Amino acid sequence: MEIKVINRSGHTLPHYETLASAGMDLRANLEEPIVLKPLERAIVPTGIFMELPIGYEAQVRPRSGLAAKKGITVLNAPGTIDADYRGEVGVILANISSEDFVVENGERIAQLVIAKHERAIWVEVDALSDTARGEGGFGSTGTK
Repeated sequence: MEIKVINRSGHTLPHYETLASAGMDLRANLEEPIVLKPLERAIVPTGIFMELPIGYEAQVRPRSGLAAKKGITVLNAPGTIDADYRGEVGVILANISSEDFVVENGERIAQLVIAKHERAIWVEVDALSDTARGEGGFGSTGTK
């Protein structure tokens, strides 16, 4: 699949690191570092603009290494970039650790996954079909 992209970052385009990778790393595009104090958040620019085909979205997700090692995550994960959005891709980074975190220019800050999606048409009815689960939710199927 080809996606039209404008790269104003000065960094390489997001790319797949391995043949089986689902996500591509997004890099921070900064003139100066951003310091995220504990429990702070910031929208980090990437310098990437794209034109997705209708029927697709780009999902912005945390990088597992940053989350596990540094307590840095993406709020509203996965963040959705719709096919009709033409602005710069920004990443809402949050520091959920107890230490400051410095975001440097060019740092890999999130993953971008391109995903196909469907458009739903709601059909209002008076009743839904029965299932063994029924209305059970929020842990109703057990923990093991």
